[in-house]
Amino acid sequence: MVNAFYNEIEPYPVQWLQNLIEGGHIMEGQINDQSITKITPQDVAGYTRCHFFAGIGGWDYALQLANWPADRPVWTGSCPCQPFSIAGKQKGVDDERHLWPVWYELIKQCLPPVIFGEQVASPAGRTWLNGVFTDLEALG
Repeated sequence: MVNAFYNEIEPYPVQWLQNLIEGGHIMEGQINDQSITKITPQDVAGYTRCHFFAGIGGWDYALQLANWPADRPVWTGSCPCQPFSIAGKQKGVDDERHLWPVWYELIKQCLPPVIFGEQVASPAGRTWLNGVFTDLEALG
């Protein structure tokens, strides 16, 4: 089955995603509006594309622009940037919005073949990225 799973908790982007799906601008799929802390491997089983922190559907649209095959599995995520942004409180990993560990646990359980993500380019964001690399390298 070729379809997408979109996870987004904010009501406005959830509606935006629905509009994009209905308009045929992003891949058809299920929109899950729960916190990623509630998502289980069973929730994402069978989906070709899984977009976490989906926002307004930018990852799926970017995959289309890059001619990513619709049937090639991929996970994407834009973890909240507030913990690592110079505009925020700069609490880093001590911020309750630091959700990489939650997403990583789901990745560890499901082992998707390809993962794309992003984070702010601040020094704290680069430190975050080093931790992500370390975690993913540990999975092989």
